[in-house]
Amino acid sequence: QPGGAGGGTTAQLRHGGVPGEQSNTFPGRTPKKNRMSQPILKAVVEDKEKFSSLGRIKKMLKGQGTFDGEENAVLYQNYKEKALDIDSDEESEPQEQKLDDKVVFHYKPLRSTWSQLSVVKKNGLSEAISQEERKRQEAIFEVISSEHSYLLSLEILIRMFKNSRELSLTMTKTESHHLFSNITDVYEASKKFFEELEARHQNNIFIEDISDIVARHAGSTFDPYVKYCTNEVYQQRTLQRLLATNPAFKEVLSRIESHEDCRNLPMISFLILPMQRVTRLPLLMDTICQKTPKDSAKYENCKQALKEVSKLVRLCNEGARKMERTEMMYTINSQLEFKIKPFPLVSSSRWLVKRGELTAYVEDTGLFSKRTSKQQVYFFLFNDVLIITKKKSEESYNVTEYSLREQLLVLPCDGEEPGPGSSPGKSPAGMLHSGRSSASHLFRLVLLSNHAGDRVEMLLGAETQSDRARWIRALGQDSDGQHTDRTTLAQVETIRTYTAKQADELSLQVADVVLVYQKVNDGWYEGERLRDGQRGWFPSECAREITCRATLDKNMERMGRLLGLETNV
Repeated sequence: QPGGAGGGTTAQLRHGGVPGEQSNTFPGRTPKKNRMSQPILKAVVEDKEKFSSLGRIKKMLKGQGTFDGEENAVLYQNYKEKALDIDSDEESEPQEQKLDDKVVFHYKPLRSTWSQLSVVKKNGLSEAISQEERKRQEAIFEVISSEHSYLLSLEILIRMFKNSRELSLTMTKTESHHLFSNITDVYEASKKFFEELEARHQNNIFIEDISDIVARHAGSTFDPYVKYCTNEVYQQRTLQRLLATNPAFKEVLSRIESHEDCRNLPMISFLILPMQRVTRLPLLMDTICQKTPKDSAKYENCKQALKEVSKLVRLCNEGARKMERTEMMYTINSQLEFKIKPFPLVSSSRWLVKRGELTAYVEDTGLFSKRTSKQQVYFFLFNDVLIITKKKSEESYNVTEYSLREQLLVLPCDGEEPGPGSSPGKSPAGMLHSGRSSASHLFRLVLLSNHAGDRVEMLLGAETQSDRARWIRALGQDSDGQHTDRTTLAQVETIRTYTAKQADELSLQVADVVLVYQKVNDGWYEGERLRDGQRGWFPSECAREITCRATLDKNMERMGRLLGLETNV
């Protein structure tokens, strides 16, 4: 029975601690295909007869939880917050008319909106309030329903993976700690947050505000998120190593992932949820801000809550970034062998910006002739220094040159598009035409003062057009970008998740909006993530362009609220 499923789950989340290994209570045993084929309001229809008065409504709510039936079956991996939809002003009700559209139906999994709740429909609340207030109630309810869905996924991660004795026997305690970190504390923090939100909703189905709850939890209860996100670098590395070198771990993990409770979702999709959740909270709160009258006290409260969750996201991002950068610095430092005066590399204020191989064209002047030779160089570009090496192996590099980043000058070559940081009028003299045929993606790098205080000029070739653009952007420190009028930039919406593979790339979640600073013909964009202002490169195939003027303006207003920017809108 849908009602029973709701009761079991919510009671388990409300009263139980972290689910134990032997727990058999699980809300979504129904196979997905059967669940998806049911009419979207079936649970509402069945429950409708049960409610006859407000007192009885509250009593029933306390017995079965805030949600109607099938809501409990949606895991956070399949939950798409309407607040993340760039067209989030659309009415929620028309979803009922799209049942035959399989693509839309599977993309937006079955779940309740505030207007579709049986209690709301029974009492005609949706029709009794203004359209704007209804949108505000939907936005508030979305915070609660998405937290509920997220909590269900965390419960599965702990019960099926972390508490699996069989899986724990295939690895060391240290590996297990790196893999799961403090996920139990994250779960408990989420449970406390959800309980307060649900209690507020049960107290009155029409919710005045949740900003106080959000601000309080973001400011204190959610501290475990910072620790969990900081551990991310260990988590990813440990999982990759275990999958590559531990057949027993891989076999047991595969068996658990295929269990019906896990819905055939990989463990990594559960492990990354806390970072995904914490980055979505500011967007959810911003949507409530949008729907709240600006001259009301509730608007100020909402802005304060938005400020608190944005601060939490910054702390999580900084923790993850700092740990990753520190690890990377020590690793690189151990791989470098200085053939020249040593440079003290490890510093808490230094991080890797970009690394990779380039072709250097060297002009040798003999007694009777000139000739050009090619040699491979490997660059390590940090935020304040460029280290030039020759690669001996994957883990060993000989340092041949270095220069402070402020002493670098990047110039385009004839026949190539001028890049950021270059001066279009300055074509380099003495172009080495013999190099054109083997590497067409050329640029010139000038070290105004190298390790010995000398000026050095280098003609460099990149393998692809985008690689050339990325090196010019990184080496040239495009300062113009900070003065760009963001309202003139193209915007794209992410349609497929992308995980950064290099230091200058941008990781993206589905529905992320990105401002595009640069497009390269071979399929790479450079952009700025709207939700947190992070900048980097990503494949164009992961995104689609946003063309609606109203949506473009709305996104700029949102970016202004999230980042406190002057957006000229």
